[in-house]
Amino acid sequence: MREKILIVDDDPQITSFLTRYLAKQDFTALIAATGEEMRQILAKEKVDLVLLDVGLPDADGFELTREIRRTSNLPIIVLSVRNETFDRIFGLEYGADDYITKPFEPRELVARIRTILRRSSSKSLEQAENTPNRKLLQFGMWVMNIDARTLDHAETGKSAGLTSMEFDLLRALIEHPKAVLSRDQLLDYARGTSVIVGDRAIDVHIMRLRKKIEPDKSQPRYIKTIHGIGYSFVDDVIRFTRPV
Repeated sequence: MREKILIVDDDPQITSFLTRYLAKQDFTALIAATGEEMRQILAKEKVDLVLLDVGLPDADGFELTREIRRTSNLPIIVLSVRNETFDRIFGLEYGADDYITKPFEPRELVARIRTILRRSSSKSLEQAENTPNRKLLQFGMWVMNIDARTLDHAETGKSAGLTSMEFDLLRALIEHPKAVLSRDQLLDYARGTSVIVGDRAIDVHIMRLRKKIEPDKSQPRYIKTIHGIGYSFVDDVIRFTRPV
């Protein structure tokens, strides 16, 4: 079954081109020209990834990103004509998985889509349903399910609501406890080398991750900053499996 990409953009030239190009890459494209149309489609369709332009006529794309992220881990790539570092960081802070500037190279866009989809929770969850044992990692009050790509509170069962990128970064850190990982190493573990993301983007994802899992983000218990190098997961990690 083809994966569905929702393109939220009010430029008919872009949406028409992307619809044809994505079809050639074995994707199905859905089109929304406004934030309201996006909401209607998401309410009735199972979408695998959203390409979201920030300059919509009825809504701010960054706010729409935050709106989606409140209730879903759906992968989001933000599109913008602006290349300012502030906008890139802003988009990531609001929960986007990636940010790409217009005009873009279609092959690069598809490469980024494929990279994010390979690590998306929806696919991993389908795989986990056919797995006889689920690999679990516990630290502090959190339990990570590797197969289902979830992080839940050990006592309440409440999900931490991690994005795909946040999950991959956390997994890389806790699978190398007490080791110091550079930003380049974290990027390689999380996404591979097919996508170029700046050091500052990694810092933003770590900042957002801390807000979700740290008891006190001003004094991190789990993820420590190693100045001039990168990050280290310093808490103890317990590994076990649980029958499905």
